[in-house]
Amino acid sequence: MSKIILTGDRPTGKLHVGHYVGSLKRRVELQNSGEYDKIFIMIADAQALTDNADNPEKIRQNIIEVALDYLSCGLDPTKSTLFIQSMIPQLTELSFYYMNLVTVSRLQRNPTVKAEILMRNFETSIPVGFFTYPISQAADITAFKATLVPVGEDQLPMIEQTREIVRKFNSVYGEALVEPDVLLPDNKACLRLPGTDGKSKMSKSLNNCIYLSDTPEDVKKKIMGMYTDPDHLRVEDPGKVEGNSVFTYLDAFSKPEHFERYLSDYNCLEELKVHYMRGGLGDVKVKKFLNLVLQEELEPIRLRRKEYEKDIPEVYNILKKGSEAAEKVAAETLADVKRKMKINYFEDMDLINEQAQKYR
Repeated sequence: MSKIILTGDRPTGKLHVGHYVGSLKRRVELQNSGEYDKIFIMIADAQALTDNADNPEKIRQNIIEVALDYLSCGLDPTKSTLFIQSMIPQLTELSFYYMNLVTVSRLQRNPTVKAEILMRNFETSIPVGFFTYPISQAADITAFKATLVPVGEDQLPMIEQTREIVRKFNSVYGEALVEPDVLLPDNKACLRLPGTDGKSKMSKSLNNCIYLSDTPEDVKKKIMGMYTDPDHLRVEDPGKVEGNSVFTYLDAFSKPEHFERYLSDYNCLEELKVHYMRGGLGDVKVKKFLNLVLQEELEPIRLRRKEYEKDIPEVYNILKKGSEAAEKVAAETLADVKRKMKINYFEDMDLINEQAQKYR
């Protein structure tokens, strides 16, 4: 069986460092590993519209932002297929057929859906498109016969829903769909990078994100204002590293060589943490170190972005070619599905001949 990856992002804003450590960096590594036959990276605009239907311009404007972030991080259109979800009509048709395989009560039990409904205050009026989000996601994954889906921990219930749909379809109609496995980030700090204010999630509305496209000055300003330990008032005070955003970011980004270059008083992050916890280490020193680490990580991304920004029509051309290639693959899967469901009437010559004999 071919090894195929499907992953993507909703274009509701520029991508931030949480996206980067949680998925983008890993995607580039997987892309360049040579271990996978195909990699599909989707800009999920149709899914984004499920809770932004009254503001399509927001989605429209952010398509290019996400594409630029993808390319800037190192996703290569010669190695990965970059495409826009709404340009693949087969995904909508697959979603329609899968709806018959899932009950309303099962969707209501999906923990991710429940959490998202609460977060968006949809308790009293849930858009149907948003409610059936797991079914749409199953269509995205199965359309490309993905064997592996890189996700964060919060998305595990969604992938399990896809696996259930695959099993149900294959048991009712016959083997046609592939059951995907998941790939979680290998660094626990990358599972859910907190916002700069210490909140559990980065959010544009909370103004607590460090964006991949931020200037060096903006990055430094945000880092120097980051949430640490509110009880660590003086340098000599013992500090906590648990729940301290600065140390969570260092867990995600720092490497031993960073200490050699920027903070040679310490051999590793563990030594820095021990010093902070016993007291005698100020927040400013730790934040300055984090700034150097993060600037080093982001600088190549900024430089690549500047190059791609010089030719925006070519970026759209990359997405157009990728969408055309993705549609061909999705069309093959849809044809397989319709054959298994016996709704490929005009192609089924046995059916036509049988009916002809019946009425002869």
